[in-house]
Amino acid sequence: MEKKKTVGKTLFRIGWLTVLFVLLLTATAFAQGEGEEAYQPALYATFWALLPPVVAIGLALITKEVYSSLLIGIAAGAVLYSNFSFEGTVVHMFRGGLIAVLADPYNMGIIIFLVILGTVVALMNKAGGSAAFGQWAGKKIKTRVGAQLATVALGVLIFIDDYFNCLTVGSVMRPVTDRHNVSRAKLSYIIDATAAPVCIIAPISSWAAAVTGFVEGEDGFALFIAAIPYNFYALLTIAMLIIVAITGIDYGPMAVHEKNAIEKNDLYTTPDRPYADAETTETDGKGQVMDLIIPIASLIICCVIGMIYTGGFFEGAGFVEAFSNSDASEGLAMGSFFGLLITILVYLARRILNFEECMACVPEGFKAMVPAILILTFAWTLKAMTDSLGAAVYVADLMESCAGSLMNLLPAFIFLVGCFLAFATGTSWGTFGILIPIVVAVFASTNHELMVISISACMAGAVCGDHCSPISDTTIMASAGAQCNHVNHVSTQLPYAATVAAISFVTYLIAGFVQTPWISLPAGLLMLCAVLFAIRFLRK
Repeated sequence: MEKKKTVGKTLFRIGWLTVLFVLLLTATAFAQGEGEEAYQPALYATFWALLPPVVAIGLALITKEVYSSLLIGIAAGAVLYSNFSFEGTVVHMFRGGLIAVLADPYNMGIIIFLVILGTVVALMNKAGGSAAFGQWAGKKIKTRVGAQLATVALGVLIFIDDYFNCLTVGSVMRPVTDRHNVSRAKLSYIIDATAAPVCIIAPISSWAAAVTGFVEGEDGFALFIAAIPYNFYALLTIAMLIIVAITGIDYGPMAVHEKNAIEKNDLYTTPDRPYADAETTETDGKGQVMDLIIPIASLIICCVIGMIYTGGFFEGAGFVEAFSNSDASEGLAMGSFFGLLITILVYLARRILNFEECMACVPEGFKAMVPAILILTFAWTLKAMTDSLGAAVYVADLMESCAGSLMNLLPAFIFLVGCFLAFATGTSWGTFGILIPIVVAVFASTNHELMVISISACMAGAVCGDHCSPISDTTIMASAGAQCNHVNHVSTQLPYAATVAAISFVTYLIAGFVQTPWISLPAGLLMLCAVLFAIRFLRK
């Protein structure tokens, strides 16, 4: 039976690829030969601009295979861009897609950060620091509830950047949650739900810097602070994590993964385990808890210094201003490099590892991050395809045409648009860039409180869509941090994220009329508790 399913999935994928290939070959007869320069596709800024990510996401959820799904989505975008020209499709896929995104300095900085962080994790594993921390935490953390709450707490504490959050929390807490039979799907959900949702309500974070940069003609930082109580999706997501951890309410595919972890000691459920090799690192047994704490502390301190350095802190800018002007990619790459150097020097000085063993961890760390790097590269390329088709222009025009007549309903509407756009494109920062300037233009001279609520709805919707999207870099990082199959992570957390999204939408409807967080936020919390306990009652 299992063999038949595998054959069926293989035939399904081959069929999709064959249809696409035939489409490309047939389309050469209609090629018009437009060049890449000063070229605008016929379907620019139309609904069709959103088709490539819809295709990629749909296929990923159906086939449970992310690489081919992303490639087909990329190819679909290139076909639409080139007006069904075979040559134009191939050229745009590579010149305007894969090569362009890998040549982008920001993207390369993130890849360097990933490789270095993977190397640090490999060093900690080899030195025995991770194992020692797992043993120490095992004595202090006695229950599954404690393991999950400790993971939530660490995720909340590391609020500087979502990439750093995902990989650091995963590497530190994985031994602890494994010991208490918490499934990798649950671990990846906790990591993902304390990455972007925490960063978007933390004034000192790379996300706060991004948001304030999109607010023109206003005090962006003051607006960010004022919007925190209205960021319902982020706040309700954190509340849901705590409730789920304490009560053990699980539903949807997550319930299956948790049941297998508890009853069968199977942390994965599905056969596909892309990070299995990363778990077999041998240790010499000399490691202590400090051999994990020192590298993590070094990374945090060095990454903070790297980020404020790129923001001009050492040239006279204030700390908050430096964070607002920082380049997260460059800062994380430089900071993680110095964190790596400190880790190697400490291990050499303590004679935990010799120089050859330290250098052997470099390719091991890179190998552990290959799945995340591949998916990230394809996701960035897919975003480049949607950008070239004018998806952002289409959504901006749609928002501007609707803004004038909605007013009190606008925050809820903006939340939905932000969810959809971030889900389709896999980027929350890009969603901020599209929606926040429109909101400021609509409300700047009319209703300041409604502008704050609507800006918060932009941020909440962007985080929600980013949280749900299989092609989001944060979602990919959460899978890598938990060493979980990516599609398993997406499919198990979708029902949880959708629950909070629905409650957040209703809460924004309330906020649009009452225009105070002290009524709308408690209403949202009450609705969340009621829904979760209703789910628990119905499951019995």
